[in-house]
Amino acid sequence: MKGLRCISLVMGIVCCACSKKSNTEVNPSVHAYPIASPSYFGDYKIPADNPTTVEGATLGRMLFYEPMLSGNNTMTCASCHVQANGFTDTNRFSTGIDGIKGTRNSMAISNVLWQNKFFWDGRASSLEIQALGPIENPIELHQPLSAAVAKLQATNNYPGLFKMAFGSETITADHIAKAIAQFERTLISSNSKYDQYLRGEAVLTESEARGRALFFTHPSPENNLRGGNCGDCHTGDLAGNGAFHNNGLDAVFQDLGLALHTNNVYDEGKFKTPSLRNVGYTAPYMHDGRFNTLKQVLDHYNEHVKTSLTLDPLMSATNTVGAKSLELTEAEKQDIIDFLGTLNDESFVTNSKFSNPFK
Repeated sequence: MKGLRCISLVMGIVCCACSKKSNTEVNPSVHAYPIASPSYFGDYKIPADNPTTVEGATLGRMLFYEPMLSGNNTMTCASCHVQANGFTDTNRFSTGIDGIKGTRNSMAISNVLWQNKFFWDGRASSLEIQALGPIENPIELHQPLSAAVAKLQATNNYPGLFKMAFGSETITADHIAKAIAQFERTLISSNSKYDQYLRGEAVLTESEARGRALFFTHPSPENNLRGGNCGDCHTGDLAGNGAFHNNGLDAVFQDLGLALHTNNVYDEGKFKTPSLRNVGYTAPYMHDGRFNTLKQVLDHYNEHVKTSLTLDPLMSATNTVGAKSLELTEAEKQDIIDFLGTLNDESFVTNSKFSNPFK
């Protein structure tokens, strides 16, 4: 019955989707997934060898919530990327199937179509590469890819679903990765109050409007221009540039960040800048989840930035000539926090299209 229910799920979505066939050589019978995104998000690129299809994204959603991808069949991708929390984990460090905690906070997943580096240290250059990492990671799902493939191949339903998505009942790790990546590319969040404001459908409160101005302004005390300096890294309407910065968390690094991947001393302490979309749902904050509240985050940037060799020059911004800290007032911090609240998209974290298909 579970297999029939899964196949019915796929067929139901296919019937509701656009009937235009994809030009892909992967499987000419699939249906292109109708991706809708606001123009202000800008252009995006989808790999030519993994176009997003209804069949592939539907399979990817199932795999995202499939416990057979873990060594003991108890955990899924969604265990550490919870929809209600913006597809991240409320725990500071996620715990894998063997009860071992990791060393980083799980990154939120949304609007990844506009990103080209993944994980806090940027070690994955595509969603396809990223998707397989946690399966074999000994701290996370802790299972050889070959074992995951074998378990899925032995089921009644998955071979047929892979055939629908990729044209073959022979399941491969490559197709697992591609399916999960396709699903993740559909996780578009674009209906927050801020989106509604940009579309002319909502009005910001006075505090939210002040916070928006502060967020996107680089301070220039010489010109009496006050700013929060946030938008220099959390750029544009996606609220994150995906670049790597040392934001002054530590003077001595317990985690080398980007340098672990590049082996470049000048990358030590640099981590990927996450999008602040849905930031109200994604606490705790920073790569190691050290801050539980946005107030603590603002206090860090305002008063507690630590100096090191690789500290980003943007961290030296100040609202007072000659000062060594940002020097926002408490009221300005609250305005920024109020603006950040407009980036929360309740429809995204409750969208049934992204939820567990087995429930």
